[in-house]
Amino acid sequence: MMDQPRHKTAIWIAGAVLCAMIAVLLFLRFRHPKALTISGAITVENANSGKELPIADVMVAAPHGFADVPVKSDTSGFFSLQLHPEIRRGRMITLRFRHPNYQPLDLQQPLTDKLWIVRLKPIAEKASNDDQPTTAIGNIQVMYSLNTLTAVNVGSAVKTFQVENAGNVPCLGREPCSPDHRWKASLGSASLDAGTGNEFRNARVSCIAGPCPFTKIESDDFSKGGQTITATVRNWSDTTTYLLEAEVFHPMPSQMNHTAYPIIFGRALSFTLPSAAEGVSIEADVAGETIVFPLGPALHLNWADCSLTRKPDQGRVYRCELKPGYRFP
Repeated sequence: MMDQPRHKTAIWIAGAVLCAMIAVLLFLRFRHPKALTISGAITVENANSGKELPIADVMVAAPHGFADVPVKSDTSGFFSLQLHPEIRRGRMITLRFRHPNYQPLDLQQPLTDKLWIVRLKPIAEKASNDDQPTTAIGNIQVMYSLNTLTAVNVGSAVKTFQVENAGNVPCLGREPCSPDHRWKASLGSASLDAGTGNEFRNARVSCIAGPCPFTKIESDDFSKGGQTITATVRNWSDTTTYLLEAEVFHPMPSQMNHTAYPIIFGRALSFTLPSAAEGVSIEADVAGETIVFPLGPALHLNWADCSLTRKPDQGRVYRCELKPGYRFP
């Protein structure tokens, strides 16, 4: 009987300590709320999903006190904008997208944790004057060199394939899903056969159109090479277009020079090269005259603006968009 008051006192102290700990945790949580981040991908608006090229260097801003510093999209069209810590889900937010070659766009939507997929309309190119006719750029091929003497490059093989999907659809536990198991995903694949006695080398897989940041190469059945190669991609946003490309080699002494052919979509061309490629240059017919243009570290072309994305162990992705006054035949 004498221990009951002590027992009640101990229970009261333990309850007080627990309440104090909960109060401290709630204070810290609301004192330092975690800042929300908006992530998305920016592409060219086109009725053909295979021509929804990613747009780099788009200025993304959230005015009206939502974020202080704007950000730019990278070469894959990806952007990530961190908001002020006091901004909470459910509020209406306006995002501004600005690029000199595309129509300005303001999007106003409730703030959620969805993936923002933004498509910009190109600004119509002004009609050329009679004194400045449009110049045709044709018969384009990419030349580069590799330090290999074990086999002859007898050509190259390329194949595009789409991974169709609809973005921002909850997965609800039905595979395939996004890596975080939140969004419905789909899988797409493509294969190449080099032919009897030949083998693929320097195989690479690249996303060239659509919301590329929300895709993932599912299986690596191509980098090891061989007579047949296969690439499988997981996509948890809108439809994307992928490029499977490799050089075809025949076992015999070979030269060091190689040639690749770009894929042209609209006013842009894309191509991938192995990470060890050197002396990259573009040969093209300009107004009927064949000219070789060394790219160099600055990626300078007088008829196009080029960008480069480096992917560890998967080569380099080049994209060049024509400047005003030039066109593909």
